[in-house]
Amino acid sequence: MPDTFDNYLSRYLNYLEVERHSSRYTVRNYRNDIQGNAQGVEKGYFQFLRQRGITSLEDIDKHLLREFLSHLLDQRIAKVSLARKLSAVRSFYRYLMREKLITRNPIEAASSPKLDKHLPDFLATTEIERLLNCPDTDTPRGQRDRAIMELIYAAGLRVSEVTSLNLQSADLDDRILRVMGKGNKERVVIIGLPAAQALRLYLQQARPKLTAPKKEGGERALFLNSGGRRLSPRWVQKIVIKYAAAAGLDKRVHPHLLRHTFATHLLDGGADLRVVQELLGHANLSTTQIYTHVTQAQARKVYLASHPMARTETDNEHP
Repeated sequence: MPDTFDNYLSRYLNYLEVERHSSRYTVRNYRNDIQGNAQGVEKGYFQFLRQRGITSLEDIDKHLLREFLSHLLDQRIAKVSLARKLSAVRSFYRYLMREKLITRNPIEAASSPKLDKHLPDFLATTEIERLLNCPDTDTPRGQRDRAIMELIYAAGLRVSEVTSLNLQSADLDDRILRVMGKGNKERVVIIGLPAAQALRLYLQQARPKLTAPKKEGGERALFLNSGGRRLSPRWVQKIVIKYAAAAGLDKRVHPHLLRHTFATHLLDGGADLRVVQELLGHANLSTTQIYTHVTQAQARKVYLASHPMARTETDNEHP
């Protein structure tokens, strides 16, 4: 593989990290999708080019691109993963064109595969209450974990936004958080009284016990691990999964599901779609609109189960 390939990728990843302020998780995924992962489980774009003897990033046409897509399909990866890989390669080429590192974008007209539309799942009110009540709030870890889950649900935060919160991010008197979202865009979100109370308890009792002297990143971080360091997104995922199992929830629960639940419950309660968009930090209203489909589907389910005249004659024949 020519050194130019890896040099260009290194410059692109640095651009994502420094200028786009992409998370380490995002940068890692882009590296794997373009270069290939270390385990070799899923081959990347560069590995495909190497196998075909390609020596220039411009030496690819629509036929070779179709072959690349077929190559990905042969690996039996999900359509959403295939679309993500193609998106990573397309973004890489746009960067190369903008920096004038190549003269032609060979995949400019390539279209992503159509994805099956799945409505986001969410938790019912009783389920979210069971989850939030699981941590033992007589212990520092339990107080921390309760505060984390309360904040995700109360403000619809992404897991990366939770872990990037600093002490000065929270104003408990006015019950607001200053959150750094995607693209390094700051937004202000509101939290309810239960979340504010859980966070206050954590700050007053738990965090001082978790703080260790001279731990890099721990001085400013809002949420800490037992070693006094900033909590990682992966650890937050483990926390939510652990308590979901303890609560006996018969769903695949993860931090983003709490974000889905936040949006769905707001719309069910009559919130304006554009307000929900602002609170979620969505750049486009169309991204938020999927939650209206969720609430419509839920309303239909409740209607069919509850209204005495909702059942059809066919339904009555097969109770």
